Amino acid sequence: MACLSHNLPVFIHLLLLISFCRCDDQLRHAKRLISPSDMLISKGGDFALGFFSPATSNQSLFLGIWYHNISERTYVWVANRDDPIAASSSATLSISNNSALVLSDSKGRTLWTTMASPNSIVTEDDGVYAVLLDSGNLVLRLSNNTTIWQSFDQPTDTILPNMKFLVRSYGQVAMRFIAWKGPDDPSTGDFSFSGDPTSNFQIFIWHETRPYYRFILFDSVSVSGATYLHNSTSFVYETVVNTKDEFYLKYTISDDSPYTRVMIDYMGNFRFMSWNSSLSSWTVANQLPRAPGCDTYGSCGPFGYCDLTSAVPSCQCLDGFEPVGSNSSSGCRRKQQLRCGDDHFVIMSRMKVPDKFLHVQNRNFDECTDECTRNCSCTAYAYTNLTATGTMSNQPRCLLWTGELADAWRDIRDTIAENLYLRLADSTGSNSTVNRKKKRHMVGTLEDGKEIAVKRLSKCSEQGMEQFRNELVLIAKLQHKNLVRLLGCCIHGDEKLLIYEYLPNKSLDKFLFNHTTEATLDWLTRFNIIKGVARGLLYLHQDSRMKIIHRDLKASNILLDGEMNPKISDFGMARIFGGNEQQESTRRVVGTYGYMSPEYAMEGTFSVKSDTYSFGILLLEIVSGLKISSPHHLVMDFPNLIAYDSPNARPLMSFVVSMLENEDMPHPIPTQPIYFVQRHYESEEPREYSDKSVNNAELIYVQKLNRYSSNRIMIRDPHK
Repeated sequence: MACLSHNLPVFIHLLLLISFCRCDDQLRHAKRLISPSDMLISKGGDFALGFFSPATSNQSLFLGIWYHNISERTYVWVANRDDPIAASSSATLSISNNSALVLSDSKGRTLWTTMASPNSIVTEDDGVYAVLLDSGNLVLRLSNNTTIWQSFDQPTDTILPNMKFLVRSYGQVAMRFIAWKGPDDPSTGDFSFSGDPTSNFQIFIWHETRPYYRFILFDSVSVSGATYLHNSTSFVYETVVNTKDEFYLKYTISDDSPYTRVMIDYMGNFRFMSWNSSLSSWTVANQLPRAPGCDTYGSCGPFGYCDLTSAVPSCQCLDGFEPVGSNSSSGCRRKQQLRCGDDHFVIMSRMKVPDKFLHVQNRNFDECTDECTRNCSCTAYAYTNLTATGTMSNQPRCLLWTGELADAWRDIRDTIAENLYLRLADSTGSNSTVNRKKKRHMVGTLEDGKEIAVKRLSKCSEQGMEQFRNELVLIAKLQHKNLVRLLGCCIHGDEKLLIYEYLPNKSLDKFLFNHTTEATLDWLTRFNIIKGVARGLLYLHQDSRMKIIHRDLKASNILLDGEMNPKISDFGMARIFGGNEQQESTRRVVGTYGYMSPEYAMEGTFSVKSDTYSFGILLLEIVSGLKISSPHHLVMDFPNLIAYDSPNARPLMSFVVSMLENEDMPHPIPTQPIYFVQRHYESEEPREYSDKSVNNAELIYVQKLNRYSSNRIMIRDPHK
C-alpha cells in the first residue's frame, strides 16, 4: 500500500499526459477527438488531423488535415468549411452508431458528417475505426479493413499524390475541388476545378458557374501516363484513365521526392507546388493560367487566340481574320466572308483547339477533312491526338466546329498542342500559304515526254522542312524495285517540290477500299503486292547501306505502277539507325494510329519490329479488303504472327519474306492477337468453305479456335 501511495503522483501524471495528448493515428468508437488540443498524427508523422483557427481570426474553429513535419502550417482538407465551430464552444469528432464520422458542438448540433448509410448500424464491438494515413487520407474502415468512406473522395481544394481525381463516373458523383474564400478563410470560394459536364476530354477552372480557364484536351485512352522530372533526383508520374465507366487523373511521386501538392487558390490559380526544405517554403513548379487576361477563357474574343510564343503573351487574330476594334482582345472578324464551294483550309499549328466542338466517330484524317469540306457551316476541323489503345475502331478523333471559334492559344511546345484546319475564302489574303489538298499532288511531263509525279509541300504543311530533307536524302540513296524512285526536287521560297516517277495506279487504298475498283485486286495481285512490300521492308531493314525504319507504313503509302507492282513511298517520318542500334525512343510520336505498334504509340519506342507490326496490319487489310477502322475484323494466322503486341514476339522481315516465298516452311502458331472480336461458337461445327467476298482469294476457314477469337485464315500462294 505504501508503494502505491509513493507512485500515485507519477501514475496521475501519466494519465493526464495520455488524456491531453491523444496523438496516435486512429479514432475508434469509444474514443473521441475533443477540441482544441486533440489530434491524430499519421504513423510516419507526415500529416495531422485536428482543430485549427485561421491565422487572422480566433473566432472560429475548423476540423482539418495539415502537413505535420514542416514549419509552415499548410492545410490540405477541411471538414466543416461552411459551418465553423464557435471559438467559445467545444467540439467533438466521434464515430456514430451508424458507422459515420460526426463532428458536433457542445450543444449536440451536427456540424459535419460523412453521411453513412442509415442501414449500416454498428456497435462498439464491430470494430469500426478511422485512421489517418501518411498519404494525407482520412479513412473510415470496418474491422475487416473494408473502406466505407475516405476524405480523398470528398476533397477541398488540394490534390495529393495517389489521390484519384474523378472527372466522370457512372457510379459516383464527379469531384469538384473548390478554392478557399480568401487566404485565411476556408469557406467555399468563388473558384473551382472540375470536368466539363458536356465532354469527356476537357477540364475547367470555373469562376462560380462561368468558365475561367480551359485545359488542353485529355487523351481518351484507356490508360496513359507521362513522367516529369521535378528535379535532379525526383520524378512525378501522371496517370490518365478513361474507360466507359469512369475517367480520372492521378499523380504519384518517387520515394525521394519532397512534399508535393496540386491546389486551386482563392484567385483561381491552379498550382503544382513542392516543399523546399532549404528555404522552408513552398515553391511553385507550374501555374495555370500562365498569362491571365490572355489565356483565360475567351479573353481574346471570337476568332482570336492567345499567342504564348512571344515574350509577352498577347491576343492575335486567326489567319484570315482582323481585329474588330483597336486590338484583338475584342475579337476578330473575317477579312472576307465565306462562299460555299469557293474556299480552302489553312493549317494553324501548335494550337489548343477551340471550345464547343462536335465529335465525329469512325473517321480517318481524309474522311474528317471531307466531313468538314462538304458542310458549308463547318468553320474548322482538327484531327486530334485522342486515340484509344486496345481497340481497332477509331475513337472520336475528328473534331468539327460550326459558328464562332473561341478560347484558343498557340504554344511553342508542339508536343502538347494540335493542328487546327481553318476554313477561309479562296481570295483571302493570309500570311500562311494555303494548303489545297487537291493541288498537293500533281502530274507533269518532262521535255522528253516522260510523265512525272510532283509532291507539293507548303510552309504550313504537316510535313515540315526537316521531314522534307529527310525524304529527299533517304529516297535519293535508296534503290530498290519496291521503293518509289525520286527524280529530283525544287525549293523556292516557301515552296518545296519533290519529283517522283509517275505511278499511274496511284495508291493501294484507292483499290482496297473502293467497291468499284476492288475487283481489280484478284488473289494473285494481292499476294504479289504483299510479297513486294515485304521485300521492300527487308531492303530497308537489312540489305541497304543504312538500316531504316519507315514508321508510317500503310495502304495509302503503297503506290502501284502500271503492272500493279507495289512501291513504298513517303519517307518523311523515317529514321536511320546506326550499325549496332536496335531501338530508339522519341517524345513526339508521328505516324498513323491503327498501324502503330503498341510500344511506339504508348511509349514512343520504335525499332524494325515496329515496321513489322505495321506490315501485319497492312496484311490484314489486303487480305480482308477491310479498313483498319472497320467494325468487322478477321483474325488470321500469318498477320497475327506479325502483329503481336510484344515486339520480341514479332519476326524479322527476313523471316516474313521466307515464309511468303516458301510454302513448305513451318509456320509458328500465333497466340491470341492483340485485336479480336468476341464470338460464340458453342453451336457451330468446324467447317471449310471458300469466301468469295474477297475476289476469289483462297481464304480457307479450317477450324474454330476458341470462343474469344474470330475465324482463323490460312494464306496460300496461288501459284502452288
